[in-house]
Amino acid sequence: MSQQLPSALLSSLQTAKGFDEAAFVRTHASGEQIVSIRLNPAKCEPAQLELAVGDKVPWSSNGYYLPARPSFTLDPMFHAGAYYVQEASSMFIEEAVRQCCAVSEPLKALDLCAAPGGKSTLLQSVLSAESLLVSNEVIKTRAAILAENITKWGAPNVVVTNNDPKDFQRLPGFFDLIVVDAPCSGSGLFRKDPSAMEEWSLNNVELCSQRQQRILADVLPSLKDGGVLIYSTCSYSEKEDEEIADWLLSEEGLQMENIRLQIKPDWNIVESSSKNKTAYGYRFYPDKVKGEGFFIAVFRKLGAAVTQKQSAGKSKPLLPTKQEVAVVQKYVSDDEMFSLLKLKDEVIVFPSVQFENMLLLQSLLYLKKAGIKAGTVIRDELVPDHELVMSTIMSGTIRRVEVDKETVLDYLRRKDVHIEAEKKGWAIITYHGLNIGLAKILPNRVNNYYPREWRIINK
Repeated sequence: MSQQLPSALLSSLQTAKGFDEAAFVRTHASGEQIVSIRLNPAKCEPAQLELAVGDKVPWSSNGYYLPARPSFTLDPMFHAGAYYVQEASSMFIEEAVRQCCAVSEPLKALDLCAAPGGKSTLLQSVLSAESLLVSNEVIKTRAAILAENITKWGAPNVVVTNNDPKDFQRLPGFFDLIVVDAPCSGSGLFRKDPSAMEEWSLNNVELCSQRQQRILADVLPSLKDGGVLIYSTCSYSEKEDEEIADWLLSEEGLQMENIRLQIKPDWNIVESSSKNKTAYGYRFYPDKVKGEGFFIAVFRKLGAAVTQKQSAGKSKPLLPTKQEVAVVQKYVSDDEMFSLLKLKDEVIVFPSVQFENMLLLQSLLYLKKAGIKAGTVIRDELVPDHELVMSTIMSGTIRRVEVDKETVLDYLRRKDVHIEAEKKGWAIITYHGLNIGLAKILPNRVNNYYPREWRIINK
């Protein structure tokens, strides 16, 4: 590797549980890159992929290692939301959720620091379809990327918000589960991104630790009594990991208890314990696991599991007309499971079981995206939105046109495409049976409706 690991980092890790300096340095010097993906179980099975898939990630239901890194940009199935490219160690959040939460029940979950969307798409696949997932990102530009990835995943039970952690105090005791994958000094990603070493320092570790405490203190009032907090970082530093666990258990008013997880020995995950409160945490070292550096600890909020009731305020939601409902319902499978709402001129589709909660969120937070945007009704016809085409709730109302790889890549570049079709009008472009986007087939041309801001520029 071109850069040496910071000596201050190596010195600071001498007391960290499981740290083997020689193996740690050797692994980083190897230049080896681990590539892993996680399938979208609502859209894809391993046999459908064109990618060469290797072993399963041991702690993930849908995670797979790849033997080499392909060009994901040139894989249409990536753009279809068939899978998400996610670092293997961070997929362990699934195991933590399954061990600590009743995932078959309708839960309200918050992924607080969610961009670009890896943990949110994971949570959505693990939680029940009746659950509500709030996927939040405080930075506006990153929230746009998050909304794009959630759209490609296609699930109707996700709300993307662009709020500061303290804004969630407007929802006291609301969430059953909060995941805080906290901003950190990033030492766990040095093998993946050696350039990150240039920004690392002990001073930055200290600043990150203080920021992590502020974020947790701001958001924890929105966790209900008995609710679960999952805290994680991609840092090796004890100050950002075990010492935060100690702080969570010591800080007056937070009222948290630590949860110990069950770890299989052959996973080679290191169980650590904090210095003051003996809180269990779990360390992922790249010389021990097939993945990057990662830390996770799980907590439960003390108290009886009673959710406080909140009011959505006095403003009434804007509902679509009966005519608009009749038009949109034709495009939604299992339409009796969903409710409709108007946001500006667009009709939004959302699971009925969580509809009141969605209205509450709308009244208290800034919503970047909510449910599935169906489109606009004009003269008894729906102009479908790309969100609907990418969703898992799209009915068969619009015909699908399967195309070859060359054609679909031209479509994704927003180039002119030629499609032979007897019938003219709206069509969904598909590849290997997966929806890619919308087109309008006219007598002598095809109008390409793939979102301009998403187009691929790789030649």
